[in-house]
Amino acid sequence: MNKIDWLSLDARLLQLLVTVVDTGSVTGAAQRLGLTQSAVSHGLDRLRAIVGQALFVKSGRGIVATAQAELLARRARSLLDELQAFSVAAGFEPARLHTCFTIAANDLQRDLLLPPLLRRLRAQAPGVSLRVIKSGAPGPALLRDELCQLIITPRPPEGSDLLQKRLFEDRYAVFYDEAQRAAPLSRADYLAADHVSVLYEPRRQLDIDQWLIAQGLERRFVAHVPGMAALGAMLRGSDWLATAPSLLARHSLHGLAQAPVPLATPAMPMYQVWHLRHQGDPVHQWLRAVLAQVVAEVLPASA
Repeated sequence: MNKIDWLSLDARLLQLLVTVVDTGSVTGAAQRLGLTQSAVSHGLDRLRAIVGQALFVKSGRGIVATAQAELLARRARSLLDELQAFSVAAGFEPARLHTCFTIAANDLQRDLLLPPLLRRLRAQAPGVSLRVIKSGAPGPALLRDELCQLIITPRPPEGSDLLQKRLFEDRYAVFYDEAQRAAPLSRADYLAADHVSVLYEPRRQLDIDQWLIAQGLERRFVAHVPGMAALGAMLRGSDWLATAPSLLARHSLHGLAQAPVPLATPAMPMYQVWHLRHQGDPVHQWLRAVLAQVVAEVLPASA
C-alpha cells in the first residue's frame, strides 16, 4: 500500500470520507454536505489517489466502506474533533459554527427533546445540523467509536471513559384504548390482561419489564415491537395494555387513555451520556448546556 501523502489532505476531504462512510451513498453524502454528486465522486477519487487503494466497493444501489476506509474514518473523526477544538480555542462563537451533531435516542427522547433542541441550536448557530440515530439498548461503542457525540437514554452504557448527567425523571403508566376496555384497577386485573411491550434487541427487555419479572410478576405478552412509537398501533382497537413512560402521551401514544400502574414501580430516569474526550470541548459543552435548557423548557418541573 502506498504511504498516505498527508500534505494532500484537508478538513473538507476528511469530512467527506466520514460522511460517505456514514451514509453508504454518494447521493446521501452529497445531500448532507450540500455538494453535487460529481463533487463527492471527485473527492473520493482524490482519496483513492492519496491512499493508493479503493476505499469503497459497490453493493446494490449503494457503496460499502472497506476495512481500511472504516479505520481511516475513525482517525478522521478524531482529527476533525481536534481541528474544531483548535478553531474555537480563542473563544467559542456559536454563530460561526458549521457542524453536524449525531445524537443517539429512541422514540421518547427523540420526539420530546430533539425538535426543540434543534430549533434552539440553530437559533444560535444557523450552520448546525442534526443527525439522529437509534440508541436501542446503547453500548459504549456508540461513543467510543465516535458513531455519535451524545446518547440520550434511561440506560446509560457503563465505562470509566463515559460521563453522564441526569436530565429528568418520568414515571410509568398503563396505556390502553378506552373504547375497548377500562383501566386495570387492581394487580389482579393488570396481570390477567394481555400486554404489548418493546424489545430493542433479542432477549433485551425494557427495564420495567425486567423489574416486574424480578418481582415474580409474570404477564402474558401478545406482541413485542421494536420501538415505543409502534405501541399505539397495537393498542388501538384492542383490549391490550402497554406499560410505558407517561411522557409518551405527548407524542406517539397521544389519544390513548392512561392510568397508574396498579402496583408500586420504580421511576424512569433519563440521562445524557458522552465520552470523556468531549468533556472540555467548548462546542460539546454548549450542546449539553442547550439540551439542559430544552429540558427546563419542555419539562419545567424537572429543572
